[in-house]
Amino acid sequence: MFNESIVEFLIKHSKKNAVSFHMPGHKGGDIIAKHGYGEFLDNILGCDITEIKGADNLFQPESIIKETMEAYKKLYDVKYTNLLVNGSSCGLVASVLATCQRGYKLIMARNSHKSIFNAVKLGDIKPVYARPELLEEYGILGEISKDEIKRLIDENPDAKAVILPSPNYYGICSDIKEIAKHVHDAGMLLIVDQAHGAHLKFYDKNKAAENLGADIVVNSTHKTLLSFTESAIINVCSDRVDILELEDKIQSIESTSPSYILMASLDINEKIIRKHGQELFKEWKTNIKEFYCECEKIKGLKVLKHSMHDDTKINIDMSAYGLDGTKLESELIKRGIYPELVTGSLVMCMSGIGNTKSDYDKLILALVNIADKNVLGECVKCENIQSVALELTAVPTKKEKVLLSESEGRIIAESIIPYPPGIPLACPGEIINKEVIKHALELRGNGYNVIGIDKDNKVFVGK
Repeated sequence: MFNESIVEFLIKHSKKNAVSFHMPGHKGGDIIAKHGYGEFLDNILGCDITEIKGADNLFQPESIIKETMEAYKKLYDVKYTNLLVNGSSCGLVASVLATCQRGYKLIMARNSHKSIFNAVKLGDIKPVYARPELLEEYGILGEISKDEIKRLIDENPDAKAVILPSPNYYGICSDIKEIAKHVHDAGMLLIVDQAHGAHLKFYDKNKAAENLGADIVVNSTHKTLLSFTESAIINVCSDRVDILELEDKIQSIESTSPSYILMASLDINEKIIRKHGQELFKEWKTNIKEFYCECEKIKGLKVLKHSMHDDTKINIDMSAYGLDGTKLESELIKRGIYPELVTGSLVMCMSGIGNTKSDYDKLILALVNIADKNVLGECVKCENIQSVALELTAVPTKKEKVLLSESEGRIIAESIIPYPPGIPLACPGEIINKEVIKHALELRGNGYNVIGIDKDNKVFVGK
């Protein structure tokens, strides 16, 4: 029995006045009230309705919902937009099922989100894995290179589509423009999981997949922009996509009781960006630039820098002070700052449109304070697990549970997925090795949620 319930935890946390460097992007909603939608927030329970007369219908939009869809279409300058109330996951699954029939191949990034692996499983689709590059300096996965995609297209000319994340969880973008050329030359479709880059169209248009040749782009507007958690949009950018088929697949997997609160938050997000976006994104860019300048003054602090990096994802490394990512996260939380993700020596602070200058100042102050209280030179070395490429074989038809510690050499039957970031350490059909076992047990030992490992540290393997 736990000491508090969900609602008790949330109320207690909301009273901490914590600094949010995690999703969602509205960072508590002050920015929403400031721009004229306080009445909606104050009456949110009264806005929790169903498809009453005049409220339109998400699955046959003709009035107010249709109007919001058309507004997004214009905002992103695309051919079609649909609203999603089951997150980007819904849009990604629908995109895969709409473009790949049963038994066909899909070229997909090995560091794809779990929803794409679910789509492959649901559609009985054959995955062909594209391996991302490794950023050894930081111990994380980087971009999917255009050469890797070209190689896989040449080896699998019968594949129907290519899907990859850009940016990935850490903000590393792939060269979508060049990749799109290879994909289209082969007669395939390009789907971009831009869940972490809904802001790029307005913040850094040269990294926005909508501008670079993608056919379908899925955006989690809740992650960095203003809509509520689980709301998202899917954009179609070319005539190559069968929109009726895509709509059919969305309706097949999305909730038949779509939340009007989520749809309203999408409406608010579009309106605020359309009316005030120029000033908001200018302020965001200025705050980010000043933050990185202040980071340079802290001796021994390392922040991720990369030519393809979306700098709104702040990746911090203080291993030079003897702090791995878990310890650094703990130090930040002690100072009232809650980051998004820990990986090895890195802590990723996800900024959003709702962060204020005060938030960045508090983060810098915390980093200065942490540096002052620790000894520079006591460098800690963190193992990189993300480079591990497991051998792939057939997915087991029968399964059993065994201790993770005793699973080396066995074929995984259900994915092992640290959450966040939701990228599988091991997928069905892969042969597990000691590196993955060690890392997964360390994550569990440090209190992290790892889907696929039960409370007794057992996993499903082939029988």
